[in-house]
Amino acid sequence: MSLPEPPGEPPPRGHVLLAPDRFRGALGAVEVARRLAAGLRLARPDVPVVELPVSGGGDGTVEAAVAAGFRRIEVKVCGPAGRPVTAALAFDGRCAVVEIGEAAGPRGLPDGPPRPLSATSLGAGQLIVHALRLGARRIVLAAGSSAAPDGGAGLFQGLGGRLLDGLGRELPLGGAALRSLHALDLRGVPDLSGVTITLVGDTGRPLLGRAGAVASVLSSGYPGGAVGGVPAGGGSAQGLGRAQARILEAGLRRWADLAESVTRRRARELPGAGAAGGAGFAALALLGATVESGPGTVLDLVGFAGRARGARLVVTGAETIDAGTLRGGVAASVARAAARAGVPAVAVVGRRGLTGERLRRARIQAVYALTDIDPALARTPNAAGPLLERLTVAVADEWLPPRGSRL
Repeated sequence: MSLPEPPGEPPPRGHVLLAPDRFRGALGAVEVARRLAAGLRLARPDVPVVELPVSGGGDGTVEAAVAAGFRRIEVKVCGPAGRPVTAALAFDGRCAVVEIGEAAGPRGLPDGPPRPLSATSLGAGQLIVHALRLGARRIVLAAGSSAAPDGGAGLFQGLGGRLLDGLGRELPLGGAALRSLHALDLRGVPDLSGVTITLVGDTGRPLLGRAGAVASVLSSGYPGGAVGGVPAGGGSAQGLGRAQARILEAGLRRWADLAESVTRRRARELPGAGAAGGAGFAALALLGATVESGPGTVLDLVGFAGRARGARLVVTGAETIDAGTLRGGVAASVARAAARAGVPAVAVVGRRGLTGERLRRARIQAVYALTDIDPALARTPNAAGPLLERLTVAVADEWLPPRGSRL
């Protein structure tokens, strides 16, 4: 479903549209777009530049929506460790963008050893409640990083639901407590009739198993963690041990059994159920969410088609472009959307992953890599910004010839 384009002045004709994703671990998408714009304005001051940072539907989605004209709204919510954190959502008067990582992501963890057994996604539910109070009729739920492998049970509690043990007592927060779950009380959950909820982002995981919610948290929320002694995300075999992983899996299984029996929706094996520590499962099973392509939804969200109209070039970007990019990554999605608008697209990347015909099939006309300038500096996060500005010279020389040039 396409979303209405954000308000704003139409872009000038003959402009360059900058629509990059973030460079993970170095720069957010807004900063990438800012750096590219600075370089292009120096190289070709006569060419109008429009900045439109994008995302894949996970971390950075609120940031992209705000840059496109949505209003940023900050809310005090419960963080993953049970302490208050300030989280942001984006709102345009009808549609709200709620990013799970804003409330339950690793940035909300205190100093000291992580406690995954008691970590909670409660703040994500509180953000949804706030969006409903604002009058949102559509909620885009961005499933990025999470530090809470609780299957979205905390999200349910944040909405006003109650999780009860066999004596009718409310369970404490966290995935470990779910082993004692006996009943769900939905009476405090807001009426969601007339509200459309779309889940985007890391939507390839089931809830349970070695590729499920616990693994997703280990690879993003608890660097260096491991399940069953096997490193997650390339980290060392430290952090979450075998016994803790078994406890969490048992709790999530119990939670899934009861949630699915109450709602009569079998959701644990659906793509996206394991996203953001399993918050995707709660969205699918309890909120009736649907899953959509992250990049495609974000491009609609920020009004890409309207901003690309009349452009002479689209510049996208990502940390790398590889085989995964071609299967629905941000850069390929931007390039295909640009092709539909009749505009060529090039990409700036940290390092090259693909060349030749495979890129052309993705409608990416050329790739410019930071490693082409200085392989050593490109591995230094602080150097990424200045290198991006320098990289625009090559883009301008090949795609934006000066006026009067015969090229």
